[in-house]
Amino acid sequence: MTPIRLLVSLLFFTGGLADSSPAGSPDGLTVKATTGVYTGIVDPEFPDVRQFRSISFAEPPLGKLRWLPPVPVRPSRRHSYATRFPPPCPQYLSKNLTLWNSNITNFSIRLQGQSRTVGAMAQTSSEDCLYLAIWTPLNATADSNLPVALFIPGGSFVNGGVDVPYQQPTPWVQRTQRHIFVSAGYRVNIAGFPWAAGLEDQNLGILDQRAALEWVYANIAPFGGDRSRITLWGHSAGGVAIDIATHAFHDNPLAAGLFMQSGTAMVNISYPDASHSNFTFVARNLGCDFPSDPLAELDCMRQVPMTLIQNFIGEYRDNSSSSSSTSNSSLPSLPPFKPVPDEKVVFFNYTLRAQRGLTPRLPALVSTTSNEQASLTKYPLNNITAGPYQARVDRETVDIFVCLASNTTRARAAQGLATWRYEYAGNFSNLTPLGWMGAYHGSDVPMVFGTYDTLGEKGREGVTGFQREVAERMQDYVLAFMEDPGDGLRKQGWLPWGETEGSVVGGRNMVRFGSGGVAVRNVTADEIDDACVLGRDYNSSP
Repeated sequence: MTPIRLLVSLLFFTGGLADSSPAGSPDGLTVKATTGVYTGIVDPEFPDVRQFRSISFAEPPLGKLRWLPPVPVRPSRRHSYATRFPPPCPQYLSKNLTLWNSNITNFSIRLQGQSRTVGAMAQTSSEDCLYLAIWTPLNATADSNLPVALFIPGGSFVNGGVDVPYQQPTPWVQRTQRHIFVSAGYRVNIAGFPWAAGLEDQNLGILDQRAALEWVYANIAPFGGDRSRITLWGHSAGGVAIDIATHAFHDNPLAAGLFMQSGTAMVNISYPDASHSNFTFVARNLGCDFPSDPLAELDCMRQVPMTLIQNFIGEYRDNSSSSSSTSNSSLPSLPPFKPVPDEKVVFFNYTLRAQRGLTPRLPALVSTTSNEQASLTKYPLNNITAGPYQARVDRETVDIFVCLASNTTRARAAQGLATWRYEYAGNFSNLTPLGWMGAYHGSDVPMVFGTYDTLGEKGREGVTGFQREVAERMQDYVLAFMEDPGDGLRKQGWLPWGETEGSVVGGRNMVRFGSGGVAVRNVTADEIDDACVLGRDYNSSP
């Protein structure tokens, strides 16, 4: 019998055996949680990893539930085959070229053949998108008590999801067999952050993430996880989001540690237009013109297909963008639909909240890459080989990323909160199709997830021994943090920022990965923070 046929047979065989062992079934592929019984799958390439690819943590936000806070899934004994990844939340595929939709596409959602520059809503996305995926060692049982990572993907709050090739940690779990990984979807763009006058809650995407965390806290034990050791982990916008969420629920964080990878809540957040003009502008253009009746406007917009809403917003921005060949500079700008300060879920001044002792009292790992902005600055269509102006990239890297990490670290240190810092500086050809990109934003993600070894631009043949050494050291450090957020990294000789006893860099402790032929070294964080704090020159290739 072929491995695939054997797997299909196992999936059907385990359907009625949910209560026959601590893990749920003799082969461990079926697990009983409070919200249902779930049968997972094993990829023959990674035979020691169970994947539960699609588990609902909230009711589909459809119809009257559109633009309302997530409604938790009710207790159930329903049996589901969690063998296919869930759809990402509704998102638009811009027709404007970027590195992300043309050169490093493994950071993007799968599209099943649709063009990444189609200028339309992604056909794989859906409003029914509040799902999470779980990866565990094959032999994990309810008695395993393994540390858990709950990952919140990035995507500038306008795109992203669970089914992103570089962000699936199967190779890492296969290698370690010592942790559980969860990834959750959440509403983005206007679906997640509408800023509509008729709503009480605007930051629905953040509330989705909290609902996912609550599900994991309540249900991860049967999968082999220890709910007292959940690391809430986000990359980019996901890092911003988890910091926001834990501030909003600082007195009941549920997590044991935070990993803010290239993003924190210290990002500049502007108060939105009090007239709610961006939502109203979209509504008026889609036939919902109720300028003096916010509830009627909202009721009308709930009847408009989300495809029309996403396509209108996306096409409008494409056509008004200066990078579009068909741009129309006379079009008024449409403000982004992103987290907005409501002083309930999202706050305007996180420095002030830290000073008031309202920071979540959790250990944290805060990271940056050395050339973050290289993949985010204006795409150099006419100079693809030479790349963008590096001085501008450096300035934006400092302003947008280094200062976030530095300000967050200092605010947390003032509260006596342990904060570990790292900088990723690797430049490996199988992840970096254009040499000038260097350690660009996101390039550390496949290193930690292990997907550098399976999905790199040049395939497995492009992986070097040094790259593998760097990746495995990064994975081991992150796992040490997950296993013991308070002391795991100390035991590895990595001290938190501000701790001087035993420090070889005067307390400004930071670890740098992948630079100068050295896998990992202790350096002073001042090497990068001084570019923010003192205005000194920044080195994007240390």
